[in-house]
This record gives sequence, C-alpha cells and structure tokens, in this order.
Amino acid sequence: MSYWIFILPALLLATFATLRTQSVFRRYSRVRARSGLTGAEAAEALLRAQGVCDVRIERWGGFLTDHFDPARNVLRLSPGVHDSNSLAAVGVACHEAGHALQRASNYAPLSLRTQLVPVTQIGSQLAFPVILAGLMLGRPGLFHLGLLLFAAVVVFTLITLPVEWNASSRAKRLMVECGIVTPAEQPHAAAVLDAAFLTYVASAVSSIMTLLYYLSLGSRRR
Repeated sequence: MSYWIFILPALLLATFATLRTQSVFRRYSRVRARSGLTGAEAAEALLRAQGVCDVRIERWGGFLTDHFDPARNVLRLSPGVHDSNSLAAVGVACHEAGHALQRASNYAPLSLRTQLVPVTQIGSQLAFPVILAGLMLGRPGLFHLGLLLFAAVVVFTLITLPVEWNASSRAKRLMVECGIVTPAEQPHAAAVLDAAFLTYVASAVSSIMTLLYYLSLGSRRR
C-alpha cells in the first residue's frame, strides 16, 4: 500500500502529461504552417540561420520519438515531424534543433547531462536489485549503494528540466526570428513544446517519489 502512496500521484501526472502532449500534437498536426516547411526543413533552416551547419538530420521511426544525439551530433525526427509541414511538426523540430544549438554553444547543463548518461543507465538497471539485496541480506552498505545508484537517476531527471526548457525557449524565439512561423502561428507551434515539458516534470517527480519510497523501506527496516 505504501508504494502506491508514493507512486500514484506521479503516475497520474505522467499519464496526464502524456495524453495532453499527444492531444495537442494531433490538434496542431492538422494546421499547416504558412511557410510550407516540413519539420526537417524547419530544423535545417533554424540551424543554418544560427551558423550551425554540421548537424545531420535523420528520419527516425516511431511516434514522437524525436531527439538530438549530442554524442553523434545527429538530430533524429519521427516521420510525423520529419515529413510534415504542420505547426506541430515545426515546433517539435525546432525544439530538437534547440538542443543542437546548445551543443554548439557548449551549454553546460546539456554537457553535464550527456556525461551522466552512462551512470544513469547503470543506476536505472541495477538500483532496485541492489537495494532489494541490501534489505534482504541486512547489508546497509549494499542498500546505500543502491540508493546512490538511483540518486544518479534523480539527478539526471532534474538536470533534464533546464535543458528542455532552454531548448524550447530558443525554439520559440528563433522560429519567429528566422521566418519559420509567423508571430500569430508561434503560440500554436509552441503549445506542443509546453505540453511536452510537463512530461519531463512528471519524470522528475516520479524519480523523486521513487527515491523517497526506497528511503522509507530503509527506515522501516531499522
């Protein structure tokens, strides 16, 4: 029962955020950008206008799987973004281009998040088994190691918030400055980014609540 006390609020927030993002994306996927630019063309135009010409843009499978890979300097756009000239597609593509601009300007939070990726992957896979082993074997040191591993996951989700917010802020400003959307279109293109940001907030809340749950397990065993 105590698990759900910690996790249920975060789960409800995550569900709401995901459904809202999909709903807003689908709504503005039906609204064509006056420029006629596809998501891929919009991202390329934004980057080129900022003097960044070394980013490769790839078509990537799936729905809303769009992301920027800073290690390979590759911007990957899902078919619904890469090929579409909707305001939703343009907004998402410009957001991902914002991450490429972060890399080009050595934006510190993005660099830190990139460095944390290997540690976070290990922590997300091993934290719970190590915590469980520590509790079952009565080994406080093992339990605390598991907490430390999961704490890395929490830090990663928290650092992600300013990274995503900054990328969206760049996109919202530059998509107008570069003539990709008109000032009247900008709020609609930006609506998808605002909805998507809530999913990152939900992820951070979920990781914090999970860590608190793990801490409560340790306190009950004392």
